[in-house]
Amino acid sequence: MGFTYDFAEVNGKVPMIEFLDALTIKERAKIFAYIDKLIELKNQGIQPKEKLSKPLADGIFELRVSFENRISRSLYFYEGKQNILFTHGFVKKDPKTPKGEIDRAISICKALRGER
Repeated sequence: MGFTYDFAEVNGKVPMIEFLDALTIKERAKIFAYIDKLIELKNQGIQPKEKLSKPLADGIFELRVSFENRISRSLYFYEGKQNILFTHGFVKKDPKTPKGEIDRAISICKALRGER
């Protein structure tokens, strides 16, 4: 069995879906294409280049997608050995990924794992 992905559900909401719904159809399609590429590389045993995916902190990674005039990040972690769970996404406004966004992903990860 290969790598799979899913979106985290928190308090009856799915933050990643809410993020995707706020994008244009073209932007949404590009994010799904990048997710598919990430899964394909992982299934081939190839480590994605930092241009596609980058580790951030505490087991949180970011999927990096550039649009025509803006940049998005979708944060994720590994649940088990081969399931990638996306916590949420956002459109970047600063050069660095904001600490608050990383903290949000860590919080979602801990909540799903029953940690505090």
